[in-house]
Amino acid sequence: MKIFSGNSNVEFAAKVAQAAGLELGHCDIGRFADGEIQVEIHESVRGCNVFLIQSTCPPVNENYMELFMILDALKRASAAEITLVMPYYGYARQDRKVAPRAPISAKAVAELIATAGANRLVVVDLHASQIQGFFNGPVDHLFAIPTLARAWRDQMGFGEEFVCVSPDAGGVERVRAFAKRIESTIAIIDKRRTGPNEAKAYHLIGDVRGKTAIILDDMIDTAGTLVQAVDSLLMNGAKKVFAIATHPVLSGPALTRLQESGVEKVWVTDTIPLKEAAKNSPKFHVVSVAPVVAEAIRRIYTYDSVSALFDN
Repeated sequence: MKIFSGNSNVEFAAKVAQAAGLELGHCDIGRFADGEIQVEIHESVRGCNVFLIQSTCPPVNENYMELFMILDALKRASAAEITLVMPYYGYARQDRKVAPRAPISAKAVAELIATAGANRLVVVDLHASQIQGFFNGPVDHLFAIPTLARAWRDQMGFGEEFVCVSPDAGGVERVRAFAKRIESTIAIIDKRRTGPNEAKAYHLIGDVRGKTAIILDDMIDTAGTLVQAVDSLLMNGAKKVFAIATHPVLSGPALTRLQESGVEKVWVTDTIPLKEAAKNSPKFHVVSVAPVVAEAIRRIYTYDSVSALFDN
């Protein structure tokens, strides 16, 4: 078994390799003078089970092209099996046709990954679970909620003083899983989307008065939805508001919006490297999911159950 990494999140890949008791494979990923990607694998992978770690976070297209080149290099080097560990799956939000003549980008990307040489896919908190069916091979869908809930219980406590909030109807299952683990109630914000990266909060379903509210989502992109949810909860009597999300994409005005909002702290994982400004902000707290990914890799290699990771 060998673990390699692209350039998108080397720090996370190093944590995974360390937790798995291995060293990262030696490869160089550079650029030609015209910007084309150059990949060189500096050790034999013939007959090996290779795990390639690459998040497709911004710059998304650059990281995807780098991923395809590494997969092709590993395939042509006669690796026995290539498992792509993609903590953050870019283009996941375009998972169905929402308008005439629109692409299903999540499906197109899955086909490109398979064509480039990946035999198996490992992902963390997909935007939509049905994306697993777009890849014609085994997909292991890992969840960050158990790790985040355990960290929350250890640091913040649990019980009826908290209320877990879904920023839209689609995230209720995620919120219910977290609330069950910290033994709290749930609430839902009725959100209506008016366009890409545009949403408006309308009604709050549930009681948050006098409680510490925890908003849960799979990602924070421009933070528009999150900030509106925070305002809505505070107006409805929430004592404090925290936010928890797996993927800190943090595009455009996200950091400024969060700094100026009433959210106490934003908890995220390390599936995407946190931007420098966010690292230096007291509003952000990072919980690593590297141990979970490392254990999933070990179980895949030894043919043990991956789903058993989340049974308790």
